[in-house]
Amino acid sequence: MSFDSDTLAEHSEINNNGQVTTNANFTQFSTRYDSETQSIWCWMHPAPRPCLNPTLLNELEQLQCRLKNIYASRRNKNNWAFKHLILASRSPDIYNLGGDLGLFRELIKNRDKTRLQHYAHQCIQLLHQNLNNLELPITVIALVQGSALGGGFECALSCDVIIAERSAQMGFPEILFNLFPGMGAYNLLAKRIGPRLAERMILSGRTYGAEELYDMGVVDMLADDGDGVGAAERYLKQHNRSQNAIEAIKKAGKIVSPITEQDLMDVVDIWVEAAMNLSEKDLNKMERLIYAQNTLDTKTINENKKNRHIPRHGDWRKIENVEFPLMTHLGENILHNRRQSDRCRRENS
Repeated sequence: MSFDSDTLAEHSEINNNGQVTTNANFTQFSTRYDSETQSIWCWMHPAPRPCLNPTLLNELEQLQCRLKNIYASRRNKNNWAFKHLILASRSPDIYNLGGDLGLFRELIKNRDKTRLQHYAHQCIQLLHQNLNNLELPITVIALVQGSALGGGFECALSCDVIIAERSAQMGFPEILFNLFPGMGAYNLLAKRIGPRLAERMILSGRTYGAEELYDMGVVDMLADDGDGVGAAERYLKQHNRSQNAIEAIKKAGKIVSPITEQDLMDVVDIWVEAAMNLSEKDLNKMERLIYAQNTLDTKTINENKKNRHIPRHGDWRKIENVEFPLMTHLGENILHNRRQSDRCRRENS
């Protein structure tokens, strides 16, 4: 990435290394500024687990507030150097695995509804700011490389544009432990693909490949594996050439299909009530996903990609030597080729 010395001098919030500085030291992500495309890259690396932990939420909220304060303090609003915010991940083969399930389990078992609701509301406030472009002339972009599940998928959906590498996988596993994704999934998906298909995706509990999501209209742009950053940079340059038209279309879209913060809050409050009603059996099922969040490393994901990937709908016949049972990285078991069984039943009927 290139850095322009004049821009760096003009915007004291950017240091000599191209990092956007704030009063806080971020521990859950790093930032880089690209003067050529006037873009801030936010590279998430949440620890100890690649999920939306409270510290990551707090720091992302601080970054949003800092950008808004910088804009408000500028006398010449037309000379705005931050036209794009890209949310990406430094965690290998993982974009984000969603809500902090370990925290959820703890709060539910302790009957601490207040803290659970605070976490949920903070997620909504953060995602709605993305959805509302931080109330700035800025485009928010998700670059998904790897797995985006649950709240991680919702985070990507809150962005104006989703760019995904072909091997990326996204989905909502919450139904596996008798819950639903409450941080905007239904509203955000319905805006892109309609309510019926959104409901079907949420209730399926399965993960979807990036190519399938692109065909459905969820993903906006596909990139070859390893070329996600390059594809995003090409998009940014094209976007800058057509910025006036794109910004106008975005404003029109918000008028035609508005999603208010209160709408999202109403849904997430339903989610909080449902979470507090989970049974011990449901929490035990959640435990398996907590284990996945704690142990899912690069080696595990790569093995899942090679050996345990569930193909796109209709693609079984293209794969040779498929062995059952298959297992996804979420622990979902596919015991047999259901497509083949359905065909046999039709032939025997």
